[in-house]
This record gives sequence, structure tokens and C-alpha cells, in this order.
Amino acid sequence: MKTEYIDIPLVKNEDKKRFEIEIDGHFSFIDYKEFGSQMALVHTETEPELRGKGAAAAIVEKTLHYLDDKNVMVLPFCPYVFAFIKKHPEWKRTVSPKFKGYDKL
Repeated sequence: MKTEYIDIPLVKNEDKKRFEIEIDGHFSFIDYKEFGSQMALVHTETEPELRGKGAAAAIVEKTLHYLDDKNVMVLPFCPYVFAFIKKHPEWKRTVSPKFKGYDKL
């Protein structure tokens, strides 16, 4: 994660069912669905003003840290989250072994 994102707080916006970070009035977020001790991460989006600046990677990493700290297993349905975990295999530990694509990570 780029150093400029380290101190930006992660918000679990339960009304919108998304994790988000706000940078200069713009958002990067991940939509989620909760299933008990598992969480499906279904879509990552970054507003155009933040694209190409590392905000998407920051929201994914912050979300994975949050879920890991809460002992919540990840279901990475979002292709961006899946690719992030594949690129950073240390995060595979957060993925539920029951996830259909687990063996491809």
C-alpha cells in the first residue's frame, strides 16, 4: 500500500454494505455481503479521480486486514480482490477453503 494511504481510516458503511476509504472527497470501496463468519467481497470500485493512484489496492489491503483481525473468512468473488490475493499469496490465509476458486489462488 502506498504510504499516503496508511493513515486513511477504513469505514464499514453498513447502510451501503461496503467498505470504503475517502481521499480528498472521493471514494474507493468494496461492496460486500455477510454470511455469518464469512464475507463475500463482490465488487471493488474507485471513483475516476482516484484511478491509477493505488486507491483500489489500498481499500483491498485495508479490508483484508480488518477481516483478518475479526477472524472473518473471505469469499473473493470480485475479480480485483481475487487478483490481489493471487498476487499477494500471504492473504490466501484469509480465504475460506470452501471458496470455489481457492485452489487457483
